This record gives sequence, structure tokens and C-alpha cells, in this order.
Amino acid sequence: MTAPVLLVTGAGSGIGAATAMLAAERGWQVVVCGRRREALESVAAHAGAAVRVVDLAEPGAVGTLVDGVVAQFGRLDSVVANAGVMAVGSVVETDPADWDAVLRTNLTSVYLLARAAVPHLVAARGTFVGVSSIAALRSSTSAVAYSVSKAGLISLVQSVARDFGPAGVRANVVCPGWVRTEMADAEMAEFGAPHGIEVEAAYAAVTELVPQRRAAEPAEVASAVMWLAGDESSYVNGAVLVVDGGTILVDAGTVAFDYAVAPRDA
Repeated sequence: MTAPVLLVTGAGSGIGAATAMLAAERGWQVVVCGRRREALESVAAHAGAAVRVVDLAEPGAVGTLVDGVVAQFGRLDSVVANAGVMAVGSVVETDPADWDAVLRTNLTSVYLLARAAVPHLVAARGTFVGVSSIAALRSSTSAVAYSVSKAGLISLVQSVARDFGPAGVRANVVCPGWVRTEMADAEMAEFGAPHGIEVEAAYAAVTELVPQRRAAEPAEVASAVMWLAGDESSYVNGAVLVVDGGTILVDAGTVAFDYAVAPRDA
């Protein structure tokens, strides 16, 4: 039997890279996609993956990407939509250009990808996995564009599940909490700098109320992604799988009773 084919976007680092490597270990044929060739080629060298350098915000480029994968491998069995960017700001502070950029990368690109890939997934009775965030489920401070884009991603993927489930396609979402990725490292550095906090101390601070008291490793989220992409989750469709160490369980009204919390210097 021909090995199944997986397309992973945003695969140059973090969750996408970890997913590509795990899929390769499990015998999948993998295509890694993103905008940074050097990073993709590094992942591909470890995963034996094919590389596609693509701007997923371009409608024509996405169609060409998917058609090229199918032309090369003869099939497409699963897509992991992982590409994403962050912009900081409330609804008042967020510049319209930043809003457009985040929505285009985090949501519109997933629409374009699903639109191009679903007919092939129908043929393969395949799977579509969107990587969202717990920011889609709980309001994050000063992250309106990111939160809205990730909430929209959930609705988009669930629409795919509803519309194409009868044709054999399963579409699900993973919502990670803090994960040790390049993007999160940059956020930790930005968060910690004004307070003289190093990256490791910043991770400790932002996960102090997380029941597991740490951020996830990319491989831990990749395991959840590949479970949804594979046959083990054969009756899971339209699900939102939270991978956050219990973060969203925390009741804000009882935080004051956790005496391990110490205030930062103003």
C-alpha cells in the first residue's frame, strides 16, 4: 500500500516542524510548506520531506501548491494548517493593516487551503487538521486580531467537517496553550525585557497558574495533531482538542487563593 501523503503548512519550526518529523517517523510521505526556505530545508533534511516555499495568502499560489503535491505523489491524504502570525493590540490599538495581515495569514489562508485540498481529501477519505489556540476559546489580553482569527479557524474547520463528513472527510482542530516555539520565545523575550526577566523565567511566569506548571513542547502538540490526522481517531469529526496543560480550567475568581502567585514589580 502506498504511504499516505501529508501536507503541513507553517512547517519551518515549532509545531509544524514537529508534526512533519513525527509523521515521517510513522511512515507518512510529508510535504513541508512555508515562506522560509532555509528553515524548511532543515526540517526536510531530518524528515525526508519535500519542500514547497509558498505564500499561503495568495489564492493562486495555494491552488498551485495543492495541485503540485497531488501531481508528484498521486494523492493527498491529510492537511495540517499550522501557519500563523501574531499582532499585539486591543480593538482600539490594532492597526487595520495588522488586522488584515493576521486575518489573511491565520484564517483566509486556511480557507484557501481547504478550498483547494478538500476535493482531493474526498477522493482519499482524508483528514484536515487546523491548529488554532486557546486564545480562540478565552479572551487574551491585547490580542484581538489573533483571537478572532483563531476563533474563525475553528468555525471554518467545523464547517468542513459538517459539509464533507458524508463524503468521508474528517476535519478537526487542536487548540494549544503556551508551546515552546520561535514565536513564543520572541513573546517571552518581549514580555520579560522590561522587567529584567530572562526567557526561561518568563515561561515560568506565564505558566505559573497552569495546572501542569509548564509550557508544552512542540512534539506534545504534534502527537495530538497526528492522532487527529490518522486512523486512530476514525470517529472524531469537528472536534476541538485542547492541548494546554489545563490552562483554561483555571477560575479567575479563585486566583487570589493561590498563594504561590507573587506580584511582579510595577
